[in-house]
Amino acid sequence: MLAAVLHGFLLSIALIMPIGMQNGFLLSQGALHKHWLGAVPAVITAALCDTLLITLAVIGVSAAAFHIVWLRWIFGIIGICFLIYMGWTTWRDEPSETQSTNQGVWTIKRQVTFAASVSLLNPHALLDTLAVIGGSASVYTTWPVKIAFGAACAAVSWIWFFVLMTIGHVTSRTAARMGAKRIINRLSALMMWASAVYLGYILYSFQ
Repeated sequence: MLAAVLHGFLLSIALIMPIGMQNGFLLSQGALHKHWLGAVPAVITAALCDTLLITLAVIGVSAAAFHIVWLRWIFGIIGICFLIYMGWTTWRDEPSETQSTNQGVWTIKRQVTFAASVSLLNPHALLDTLAVIGGSASVYTTWPVKIAFGAACAAVSWIWFFVLMTIGHVTSRTAARMGAKRIINRLSALMMWASAVYLGYILYSFQ
């Protein structure tokens, strides 16, 4: 069982560290909020979504659902439309010097909605979970070992997301507040649009 925990821990670290849509979003939320706790809703939502995907992968449910063509297309199209829309609204966010420090940041509802979308509709996250974590879990034949492997994978997500938020929050304090917000908004919007394009490519590739 210890080997399975170590396997899950190291595997998840390798998968989660590259800065993609999900990681970039959490970094930006940590940077945009004046208080560290301001971005916690986004972090908890992303971690819960990762835990759900990992759980489904370990028990083998997500792999079956992913191969239902019409279901895959519905989720894919919703994800593309949502990413394009959120990218547009984020690009248009223009914090100014006259705004209060609490304006220009994302509300709890917006954080939760977007964190869920980039976690559950993120092609990188889905492929990593289904192909890599799900496939790795299949080598274990007993449920206690499978659960230990999955728990280690999920623990990495929780730890890493809080680390990302903290890094974003700390580094933002060294930059000009309004300028940093504007740059972060632009980069976030570009990442959203790039993810929408890539999600479309993934859908087309699975035909």
